[in-house]
Amino acid sequence: MALDAEVPDPPSLHGPQPRGDYESLGTRDPDIEDDYRREALRTALRAGAWRDAFAEWAEHTYLTAAEFETAADLGLFDRFDFYWDPATDDVGYRAPTVPDDAPDAFSDDAAGGVDEELDALGRTVSQLLETEYLDGADDAEFDFFTEEREREAEAEREEDEA
Repeated sequence: MALDAEVPDPPSLHGPQPRGDYESLGTRDPDIEDDYRREALRTALRAGAWRDAFAEWAEHTYLTAAEFETAADLGLFDRFDFYWDPATDDVGYRAPTVPDDAPDAFSDDAAGGVDEELDALGRTVSQLLETEYLDGADDAEFDFFTEEREREAEAEREEDEA
């Protein structure tokens, strides 16, 4: 079922948050540089990634128009967080959940389904950022890879000298 709804504004990306809070990360190394590159992601979201991913997600979501409106009224769409994880070379995300203090916001037991659909939106946005907006983008534009490549090259030079 497709959702016919106006695309909400892209999230403002409130981070940084502790890396262990992100469910899509497979690593919990506390020594990883805390560089989430939210500005570049914020730019990509505003440049159309959010709109495009939302349209793709809306084609397949099970949210009703009423559930979507309630989620929007609760500010859930602005609570998404997206970040670059250099350890996994991926765009990760943290999807919001229905707040515990809003138990009657949704009919029946729909809150769990809303949480699942918000997670699906986060996954869609994350994948689209990686495949359409960042990997294909000029490295200098988003400055995602230049710094890391320079560090890798420096490490290789140091190994060769040792």
